[in-house]
Amino acid sequence: MKRYMNIITSAAALILTGLLCHSAIVPITLSGSKMEETHRPGGPIKKNVVQIALLLDTSNSMDGLINQAKTQLWDIVNEFSYAKCGNGTQPELQIALYQYGNDALSSREGYIQQVLNFSGDLDEISQKLFSLTTNGGEEYCGAVMNTSLNQLEWGKNPDQLKMIFIAGNEPFDQGRTSYVNAALKAKEKGVVVNTIFCGDPELGANTHWKKGATLTGGEYMAIDHNRAIAHISTPYDHLIIELNGRLNGTYISYGSLGRAKLEMQAVQDNNAMEMEAEVAVKRAVSKSSSLYNNKKWDLVDATSSTGYTQAKISRDELPEALQQKSDAEIEALLEEKRLERKKIQEEIQVVNQKREAYIAKQRPAHNEGSLENAMIQAIKKQAEAKQYRWE
Repeated sequence: MKRYMNIITSAAALILTGLLCHSAIVPITLSGSKMEETHRPGGPIKKNVVQIALLLDTSNSMDGLINQAKTQLWDIVNEFSYAKCGNGTQPELQIALYQYGNDALSSREGYIQQVLNFSGDLDEISQKLFSLTTNGGEEYCGAVMNTSLNQLEWGKNPDQLKMIFIAGNEPFDQGRTSYVNAALKAKEKGVVVNTIFCGDPELGANTHWKKGATLTGGEYMAIDHNRAIAHISTPYDHLIIELNGRLNGTYISYGSLGRAKLEMQAVQDNNAMEMEAEVAVKRAVSKSSSLYNNKKWDLVDATSSTGYTQAKISRDELPEALQQKSDAEIEALLEEKRLERKKIQEEIQVVNQKREAYIAKQRPAHNEGSLENAMIQAIKKQAEAKQYRWE
């Protein structure tokens, strides 16, 4: 059985947001993975989506790395919320997740599984991250790279930022599928491959992890996956958690997905809280940003979307409490919840500024070698070429 790293970097996913933003580019909706167009005065404007595929080894016991990724997921999302395109708009992203090298996976598929197709649903990404478990197996980096390149619908726009993050600690050249050929295919598609070796940097470089990244102009990184991450509690944490509870009360589910998605929101809040109270705080901050959009199941987000009105949602898709109300009554309720949500989100942002200032004075230096920092540095470097900035 070969050891590999179970880098559930859904967190990474969320940080891989170096989004390209030329003046003619506006944010894409999270509804699908295809490029869309929106018509404005002067003609159609292309919209881009940043696509990030996380390829995570789940062989053997890598609980330390998994926990690190879980606790840092919302740090990465929050960092991404400060990203701006060259034209001042905020980009959005889609994350796909693969696991490989796990004995529980099909040997016919090369011990590879697509856990999540491209998605912008932060609760779903969190759910998939928490669902991963480790087991021994065969780890084939070239094969999982090739599979993700073939299965996922990568955008065609040459200006679009498309990234793969693959993590592990066994030689990169294992398996029958050549990692070199997979890297060349990625380059043809405009996909940048970034590699994260779990262990000594020199060992990773000597076992082809560095070459796997440089073939596409990506970054090679090495981290200590067993490093304990220090979370700093602040006098503001309790208030942010309290505000998060109030924020949840502004969601009104609808449609076939509604009830299950509302429950998923609560479960992911609990998952974060069980990790650390500070992790729950970071998740609440993420939920106060525009990245947390649930228009597929929440009436408030749905009817706040451009071109989407209450009239487009049939009565039988509404919760029972609303089905007998008039359109005017429903719209009045939605407006009330919309304003309440906006106010709570703004309160969380204000309190979080104080929290960040408090943390900045006490941030431990040893977190610099963590997964979060390694990925953020890679993203920012590659995003710079696409005229991104962080505010």
